[in-house]
Amino acid sequence: MLTTLAVEGYRSLRDVVLPLGSLTAVTGPNGSGKSNLYRALRLLAEASRNGAVAALAREGGLPSTLWAGPEKVSPRMLSGEDPVQGTRRTGPVSLRLGFASDDFGYALDLGLPVPGLAPPGRRTSAFDLDPEIKRETTWSGPMARPAAMLTDRRGAVVRVRDDQGAWQVSGHRLQPFDSMLSELSDPANAPEVLALRERIRSWRFYDHFRTDPDAPARRPSIGTRTPVLGHDGSDLAAAWQTILEVGDRETLHEVLDLAFPGSTVEIRTHEGVFSLALRQPGMLRPLSAAELSDGTLRFLLLLTALLTPRPPELMVVNEPESSLHPDLLPALGRLVVATSARTQVVVVTHSAPLLAALAAAGEQGGRELTATVLRKDLGQTAVEGQTRFGRPAWSWPSR
Repeated sequence: MLTTLAVEGYRSLRDVVLPLGSLTAVTGPNGSGKSNLYRALRLLAEASRNGAVAALAREGGLPSTLWAGPEKVSPRMLSGEDPVQGTRRTGPVSLRLGFASDDFGYALDLGLPVPGLAPPGRRTSAFDLDPEIKRETTWSGPMARPAAMLTDRRGAVVRVRDDQGAWQVSGHRLQPFDSMLSELSDPANAPEVLALRERIRSWRFYDHFRTDPDAPARRPSIGTRTPVLGHDGSDLAAAWQTILEVGDRETLHEVLDLAFPGSTVEIRTHEGVFSLALRQPGMLRPLSAAELSDGTLRFLLLLTALLTPRPPELMVVNEPESSLHPDLLPALGRLVVATSARTQVVVVTHSAPLLAALAAAGEQGGRELTATVLRKDLGQTAVEGQTRFGRPAWSWPSR
C-alpha cells in the first residue's frame, strides 16, 4: 500500500507531500489542485511504461507544466506583508514525483537538457525541448536514505546494489528519455525494479465514462470473460456477467439495490453477443442500455469497474459523482468502501455529500477514511491543517 505521495514543481503543486491510507479522499474547492494531483499520479504510472515524457508533451511540454510562481514563497508573501515577485533562479528546473509504500519507494526527477551539452557524436537535435530524466531512484522502507537505496540512476548510468550491499554499475546505459522502470527489467540483478514496475503498471484510473447516445456502453458487443472493464465501457455486459460468475456478486446486488431499490440487471446473450438491460419496479419491460439515463448508465459502469474480480494495487477515481443524482451518493460511498477492502483506493472529489457518504459507509464497514482537504495559497496548493513538521517524512534524492 502506498503510504506517501510527494510532488514538487508540477503546476500548482509546488511542494506537496500527502499521507495515503487504504481509502483516501482528496477534496477541496475548484482550482485547489485536485486535478493536478490526479494528473501527477497518472504521470507516475506513465513512467513505468516509458510514457512520462510523452505525457508531459501532450500537456504542452515541461515548461507548461512547471510551477509558474516564484521559486521560493516566503512566510511574509503568504501573509501579504511582501509582494509576490520572482528572483534570480538558484536551483535547476525540476519536476519531481515520488511515493513511498510499505516496502519500496520511488522518485523521479525531470528537468531540461543542459544548453550546449549534447551526447557524443551529436551536435543538435529537434527534440532539445523534451524533458530529461536527471535522477531516478528506488529504495526500501519509507524514506530515501543512502543506506536504503536499491537502484540509483544519474543521467545514463544506473547503479544496482547487489546481495552483499555493494554497488554495481549496470551495463545498460539509458537514454535521457527512458525510465529505468521500463528499461532495467532484470529479474536476477534488479528484481525490486521489476516488481515495482509491475505494481505501478497495475494501477487503474477512472475519470470519465462516455454516456452520450453513441457511447460504446449503450451498444451490444461480442463478449468474453472480462475481469477488468475497458475504459470505453464497451464490454459492460460481459464484465457484469464475469462478476456474477467469478466475482463478488453479493456486493454487486447489494449496491445495485441500494442505488435502485427493487431493480435487477439482466444480461442477454445471442451467438456470443452480450447486452445489458435494467428491470425496474413498475416497468412492463426492462430498459436496454441504450434507453438508460446518463446517470444510471454511469453508475452501472462505476459499479462494474470498481467491483473488478482482478483488483489492482491502486485504483484512482476522479470525480465519480459527476452526473449522478445526490440520492445515489450513499450507494456510491458503499461501493467505494467495499472496493477499498480489496485494493487501495484514492477518490478525488469536490462533493461534500460524497465525502459524508464515504465517511458514513467507512464507519459502518469498519474502514478508516483518510480525508485530505486542499486549498490554494498564492497560487500554490497546500494541505489544510498540515504544518511543516506535521506532514509525512520525505526527502528528495539530490541531483
